[in-house]
Amino acid sequence: MLLTTAAVMSALVLLASGGAWAFTGWASGRLDRIDPFGALGDRPEDGPRGALTFLLVGADDRSGLTREELDRLNLGRDEGGARTDTMMLVHLNRERDAISVVALPRDSWVTIPGHGPAKINAAYSFGGPQLAVQTVERATGVRIDHYAEVNFLGFLRVVDALGGVRICLPEPISDPRSGLQLPAGTHVVDGAGALAYVRTRSTAGGDLDRIDRQQRFISALLEAATDTRTLSDPARFTAFSETVLQTVTVDDGLTGGALLELGNQLRSVSMDDVTFTTVPAAQTDFTAPTGESAVLWDTEAARELFGRISRDEPLAEPSPPAAAQAGGAAEEPAQAAPELIVPPADITVQVRNGAGIQGLGARADEELRAAGFNVPVPADNWVGGTVEQTVVRHAAHRADSARTVAAALPGSRLERAGELGDGVEVVLGPDYQGVRAVEAAAPDSAGSGGIQAATATDNVCA
Repeated sequence: MLLTTAAVMSALVLLASGGAWAFTGWASGRLDRIDPFGALGDRPEDGPRGALTFLLVGADDRSGLTREELDRLNLGRDEGGARTDTMMLVHLNRERDAISVVALPRDSWVTIPGHGPAKINAAYSFGGPQLAVQTVERATGVRIDHYAEVNFLGFLRVVDALGGVRICLPEPISDPRSGLQLPAGTHVVDGAGALAYVRTRSTAGGDLDRIDRQQRFISALLEAATDTRTLSDPARFTAFSETVLQTVTVDDGLTGGALLELGNQLRSVSMDDVTFTTVPAAQTDFTAPTGESAVLWDTEAARELFGRISRDEPLAEPSPPAAAQAGGAAEEPAQAAPELIVPPADITVQVRNGAGIQGLGARADEELRAAGFNVPVPADNWVGGTVEQTVVRHAAHRADSARTVAAALPGSRLERAGELGDGVEVVLGPDYQGVRAVEAAAPDSAGSGGIQAATATDNVCA
């Protein structure tokens, strides 16, 4: 399936790289344009003057691929027509010093105008870009200012034009459906490998883990696209820019002049200024009336998230980096954690026995499950040897989840680990005292609406 990852990357790089190269008449003429707004009525109100929100869509159009290529990429047959996978909102604040990216899970159960309740990715199939825009506006209450779309072949070509992209796997993945077969660690993948990476759902979190990987991949693409080796090599940069321009379809309001203005405004935006999040979910295994498995949004938390976009406010701030520790990890004292906002039922934990005490991992697994945490994989031994203190390791965008886990493990400490994905890792020390029950605050009292955000820098391999 084609994913919005390529669309987001292409549009962000197109805007954020800046420079007149991308917005001359030559470049502007290479962009395909459509009108997705022409007949829309009853739309949300405009946001603050100067702020802009894009709807970015990945179209699952396989029409340009041969039977042999479809087989090689594990894509099945070309059934004709086009669908969407996940969609994303990209918000540029009016000061042009921050970009917020909000993933809309493809299985989100929403109301599609004229068609009734269905998964959000059906909107494009029913009515193309116009109905996709209308559906997202109705579901979010956010007015869409611009539209961008990328096709399947574009994803492969953009990655290959960059000479591959670096990814990190905290655990090995063997997925015959997507074709991804990689051990744990850091890898440089080409377009075909990248497609398998962002398609796989073989990890415990399913589609939500996949969204997390997509966001990480966007960050890696941005890093590669803005690398000095790309920007300073005329041949490489020209190949990349031509690929992006030939890949993206935009609304007809994005004229060459408008793109030039945006590019100049965003030239100072760095990866630290690009923040990612996903619509908070109340239920990820909802059984729809049609029998399909779908995602239900957390109504209050989603309202808070989309309200921030409409008001041109920043997303929930990720936790500030803690002091660097030995080995490059960042550590923060568990006792100083703010109010808990992620409940145990929403957290997946992997236990590693770093105490050298036989049976301690299995005991911790059982006690964490009893406290409501998800522990899908049995504990194993910590490859780093013995540790003196129990450690709760987490990626930057899962700091809120990690705080809940640390609160349940008296005496533990928090440690940020860039290579981890969506779950939280507990490394048991000899000080392990068991698990105590914890509760998360209701979203409205927690103050962040359950929104967990991470910057593009946080999402890149550590």
